[in-house]
Amino acid sequence: MQWLTTPQAARRLGVKPATIYAYVSRGLLVSHRDTDHRTSRFRSDDVEVLARRGRPRAASRERSLDIAIETRITEIDGHAIRFRGHDALELAGAVAFEQVADLLWTGVLSPIGQPWPCRPIPVVDAGGSISDHLRLVVAHAAIGSRERRDQRSVIEEGRRLIAALVDSLPAVGDGRCPRLVLPDGTVMRGSLAGRLWARLSPRRATPALVATLNAAMVLLADHEIAASTLAARVAASTRAGVHGVVAAGMGALSGPLHGGESRRCRRVLLGPGHFSAAPAVALALELHGRVPGFGQVLYPRGDPRAALLLRMLHEAAPEHPAMVAVGQLVAAATARRLPPPNVDLALAALGMVAGMPEDAGEAIFTAARVAGWLAHAMEEYGERPLRFRPRAVYIGDQAVT
Repeated sequence: MQWLTTPQAARRLGVKPATIYAYVSRGLLVSHRDTDHRTSRFRSDDVEVLARRGRPRAASRERSLDIAIETRITEIDGHAIRFRGHDALELAGAVAFEQVADLLWTGVLSPIGQPWPCRPIPVVDAGGSISDHLRLVVAHAAIGSRERRDQRSVIEEGRRLIAALVDSLPAVGDGRCPRLVLPDGTVMRGSLAGRLWARLSPRRATPALVATLNAAMVLLADHEIAASTLAARVAASTRAGVHGVVAAGMGALSGPLHGGESRRCRRVLLGPGHFSAAPAVALALELHGRVPGFGQVLYPRGDPRAALLLRMLHEAAPEHPAMVAVGQLVAAATARRLPPPNVDLALAALGMVAGMPEDAGEAIFTAARVAGWLAHAMEEYGERPLRFRPRAVYIGDQAVT
């Protein structure tokens, strides 16, 4: 078997190396990692087949656009996810979210430090969703702020802002912050996972469930160039500051098909509680054309983030009705040859096991993903400004009915 490096494959196909990575993300090529886990190689036969077919001119998904952005932050290769070269699944089970945020920002995985400073920002409760509350927090934090764009300033403000997003939520239950206990026995008091638990779950925390919430935050911290990350990078390319970048990301994340997907998953999970799982799957297919919480275009064989989180939840609360419902839904979906579950289903299950409100999944997603948005913003600050300027293809004026 002959292997080609990325530059060699790019030359054979007549494209740039960045386009090769786009082909991999679309499933047009399969990359294989060398033993150093830093370089990719491709089967020459696969490259030759693609070359003979001609350069792909349409995306693998209908109505999607290909935008290849070079990055040193996150790599998705097959079913592996790496943050700055570190396996994200291993990080999720071993370190605190705060350490992963610093890794994304600096490239260094540091030991656990002091808890991030508590900085609640009081906002007027207008009776909206948790996401509405978080957007108000970012808007208030931006008032009078000095938007510096050097790495140190962005990191300092990033820590303050993530802590503010968590600490500005009203405490529920007894309000006590549970400890985060890592597998090596390290105990972290005042962790963001513990503080978020105290504001989303009225139930008594167990070490296993707090560790699962921490793992979810780690795995959601970044996911390459997702829609919200692209929005954040576009904002950074205009040289928007920390708060503008985060606001841009939050706007995209608020869509029901992105950060709000876990809410729809929870409604699907309620189905087996009222009737059997098969009708719940059939109803979801009728309403949405798919089953929320199943399928992820980057992982044809299943989302590894979901597999890890669901396994942790099964170990933490095996008899909980939500986990029983998950098992029934997965079995019903498998029987219909639907894709495996994704991280949104796992996030929905976590919220149900912990007794969190229906929109808690988006709050967890938002607080965690700010870390990734700011990592990408810092990377984008080093690029040519205003480099994102796609052109429209005018197709004529048509009456809107």
